[in-house]
This record gives sequence, structure tokens and C-alpha cells, in this order.
Amino acid sequence: MYKLKLNPNDKTPKYKQIIESVMADIERNVLKKNEQLPSISELSEEYYLARDTVEKAYRELRERGFITSVQGKGYYVNSGENKKMKILLIFNKLSSYKKLIYYAFLKVLGDKASVDLQIHHYNARLFEEIIDKNLGKYNHYVVMPHFFPEEDKYLAIKVLEKIPKDELVLLDKDLLDFKHECLTVYQDFERDVSETLDNANDLMEKYKKVVLVFPSDGNYPIEIVRGVRYFCVNSKKEFMMKESVENEILQAQTVYLVVEETDLADLVKKARMSSFMLGQDIGIISFNETTLKELLGITVITTDFETMGRTAAALLLDNKKIKVKNPFYMIRRETL
Repeated sequence: MYKLKLNPNDKTPKYKQIIESVMADIERNVLKKNEQLPSISELSEEYYLARDTVEKAYRELRERGFITSVQGKGYYVNSGENKKMKILLIFNKLSSYKKLIYYAFLKVLGDKASVDLQIHHYNARLFEEIIDKNLGKYNHYVVMPHFFPEEDKYLAIKVLEKIPKDELVLLDKDLLDFKHECLTVYQDFERDVSETLDNANDLMEKYKKVVLVFPSDGNYPIEIVRGVRYFCVNSKKEFMMKESVENEILQAQTVYLVVEETDLADLVKKARMSSFMLGQDIGIISFNETTLKELLGITVITTDFETMGRTAAALLLDNKKIKVKNPFYMIRRETL
């Protein structure tokens, strides 16, 4: 039997909640064309509603063309055939990298889905508001679950548990504490970073020290720090972490890893004003590829953002519920 989505704490009149529930499920293709709806009596008894309330909701749905009635038989869905899949995409922030994911995602989906985009800005409370407001209105919820600090991560997991696992897609980050199995396309930040640096040991061996420029207020995954430290321990290199390069005095046989582009610009400027030769005396590695870094010859370590978007969309269309690790690699250039 069809299940209405009624919220007893919502001040919206019950007949309007019935209308919104039926309309949302027609849009999501949960209710299909010609499918029979529960009778007025059945809904009244199931949800302890007055018959007049249900009758008023059905009358408005019929007037708006969403359902039709057949004398002596009941109420039937009048639309919903060949409806597009509805997807809510929830990013942690907007950036050039996120745009690559977004447009690759849209391209694979084509005309098979409509996609709405919202941003939670690393705020678990805002994320909770977004989900509570939109739960039941979409076929799928594609979420980038980047949250800090720990209490926000705990709340975010509780919010994710509200979403049916068949409707949830995790993107960019896997959550080890989240026990529900769902489609996930992710970066393994710690392993990706350490293995990628290790695979570039032919270039890294001339450096004795690694400085990771990692702003504590930048909302970057702490697994990046662990990955760089793990590489340094294994390769017997000195490891140091700094908030910025503003007061940094460059040292020979040192390679700098930077996550923010402002620090990258400052570092390149300092290197050009020094007597050191980039790629020989000192090295620079930046996170995430851009056209500007390509033009400047900056070595980068990066995930493949377009592949992430394409993979998530393709697996979603195929109704796959698997975990896929996204490609991660180094692009070697003059600065290493």
C-alpha cells in the first residue's frame, strides 16, 4: 500500500501535506501512471485523518491533473510516466574543481535526469536543514560529506542515516564510520598521497626535507597530512608542517607541498627571487590541476575530477551500489 509522508510536527495543513506527498512521488516516479491510490477510507483509517481532509486533497490533485477518478473504482495516477530522475547534489563548497565534477556529472546524465545543486559549506546544521527540507522530493541525494570538527561529522552521519540507502550517493570522500552501504565514488586521501609521492621517488630522492603548507582553517582533509607524514617516515625524510609560506625562508634540498593557490603564488615568487633553481635545489608540488599550473610548469598531485563526476553518474544510471576509488596521480613538471 502506498505510504504518505506526513510530518505531525509540521504546521502545514494535513490536506496540503497529502497533496505534496503525492505530487513529489509522482515527480520521483515512485507513483507511476495508472497506478491506483488508496481509497479515502483507507487513508483516513491508516493515518487517523478526517475523511473530509483526504477528500479535499484528492479533489485538488484531480483538479490540477495529477490524478483521475473512476466511478465505482477509485483514484488513479494521471501523470508520472517517463518522468526524469530527480537528483539533489550537495557540495561542501564551490570551486573550479567542483565545477569539473558537476559538468561531467550532468553530461553523462543528459536528459535522463534533472539536477539541483545546494552547498552545505562544511556546516552540519545547514546540511541537516537541506536534507529535512528536501527528503522525499528526490530520487537520489549525492553528497560530499566533508565536515569538521568531530561533532559536526557525528551529526552529519546521523543526517545521512535519514536518507534511504538506495537513494544516497557519497562523492569525493568515504565515511568509515557510516555503516549504510551505498554508491560511493571517493578519494582515499592518505593512501593516494603517500603512494603517489612514493611512486615519484626518482624525483623526490634529491630532497631531504618535505614541508607541507596546510592551513588549519582551510577545511582540508587531515588524511592529507597523514599521507605526507607516512611517506616521509618510509623514505627517511624530515617532515614539517606550516600554516603558510608568508615568513618562510627557503632552504635547499627541500620540497614544498601546498594546498592553497595563494601559498603557491607566494612560494613561486620567493623561489624566483632566490638563488635556488626550481626542480633542482628546491621543489614545489601543488594539489589539484588547473590550466594556470600547467602553463607555469607546476608539478601537481590530483584526483581526476571529471572521472569522478562521470563515474558517479554512470553507476547511478545503472543502479549500482558499489564503492569505487577515483584515480589519483602526479603530473610531473619542471618544479620537481
